[in-house]
Amino acid sequence: MGMSHDVAQMRIVRELRAAEDALDIALLRQSSLLAAMIEARRQTQSDPFVGQEALLRLTRSHQTLVNAGNDLARVHENLRKVQDDVLGDDRCPPGDPYGHHVELQSAS
Repeated sequence: MGMSHDVAQMRIVRELRAAEDALDIALLRQSSLLAAMIEARRQTQSDPFVGQEALLRLTRSHQTLVNAGNDLARVHENLRKVQDDVLGDDRCPPGDPYGHHVELQSAS
């Protein structure tokens, strides 16, 4: 027995919102980590370049998450098009953080 379009839509919306939220949380945690690393360097009066490679890698990781957010926004937009094609409805469910149209630009 198959799944109804409504149930499929609810599941996809739930998982998409969870993915968007997880990405935001990861960005916030990495930002907190970056601040803690720099503050520790300052408070311990360490040399200015102690831990520089770790800071560099963390900022690269942070950029990767920002790029992932851009890709996830594109996934969201594509799913809206699928919703319109399948259900004839181009509205995101209420409370959707990306329920408005966003023009995405390449990061490169």
